[in-house]
Amino acid sequence: MRGMAKTMRRSGGEQRQTEKRNAASRNLDRMTAREIVRLMNREDGKVAAAVEREIPAIARAVDAIVSGIRNGGRLIYVGAGSSGRMGVLDAAECPPTFGTSPKLVQALIAGGKRAVREAVEGAEDSEKNGERDLRAKKLTRNDVVVGIAASGTTPYVVGALRYAKSRGATTVAVTSNRRMPVSRVAKIAIAPETGAEVLTGSTRLKAGTAQKMVLNMLSTAAMVRLGRAYENLMIDLAVTNEKLRARRLRILAGESGKSVSEAEQALRLAGHGMRVALVMLKQGVGAGKAKRLLARVHGDLREALGE
Repeated sequence: MRGMAKTMRRSGGEQRQTEKRNAASRNLDRMTAREIVRLMNREDGKVAAAVEREIPAIARAVDAIVSGIRNGGRLIYVGAGSSGRMGVLDAAECPPTFGTSPKLVQALIAGGKRAVREAVEGAEDSEKNGERDLRAKKLTRNDVVVGIAASGTTPYVVGALRYAKSRGATTVAVTSNRRMPVSRVAKIAIAPETGAEVLTGSTRLKAGTAQKMVLNMLSTAAMVRLGRAYENLMIDLAVTNEKLRARRLRILAGESGKSVSEAEQALRLAGHGMRVALVMLKQGVGAGKAKRLLARVHGDLREALGE
């Protein structure tokens, strides 16, 4: 028993809030459906406050991402299991939302593509695997590596962060247990401590919700700071379906005060570039002049429009 306790202390197991039992859900298996979902909703209400306490660290990470990308770097998420899937999801949403290259925001998940759909046994238990997968990305000092691990101890993530640090890349940890290896390795630690889960140890619940909120902030705030939005509009959205085609026209018509048909015509003359079309519509100029105006200010819509 003494040996087991010593192992627990080494791993930090007794410090993991996410592994503790939640007193409020101790009789979960005896609750009605309404009682269970009410309890879950009450516990979820604590997540936003936990994330709010981490705003200074989140803002520092956003600034680091912006600086890295401006200097030719990338944002790379690394995680395992549910945490890894959060990274994959956020990375996948950046190209359609902000019109970025899929190479700009990437995600590594322990076990590879198969792990997105199902558990891959033992994939997260090797630091060497994390280092190996990240090494293949040919890291530079301008890259920002965000390790996502609710427990804060996932070897795959720890290995990746250690390797990123050795390469001079900026390292960020997103975890729900502050005093854990990922936080100690990373330059910036974001640790919304969401506490014990309704279902003990199931970090896809509150911890996963916190991760989703943090990653939303990292990618969205960074892309907005990089000029990938105009006001609060998705000016660079990639059009992949009819819903997005209609959204693009609504944005152009609504922001310029022109009709949808006028917006459609401008978009066609602009070669389907939303920035060019918006300058055309708001400034009353042709496509050629709109392109020159944008080129002069390196694509900055506010500058091109004299705002």
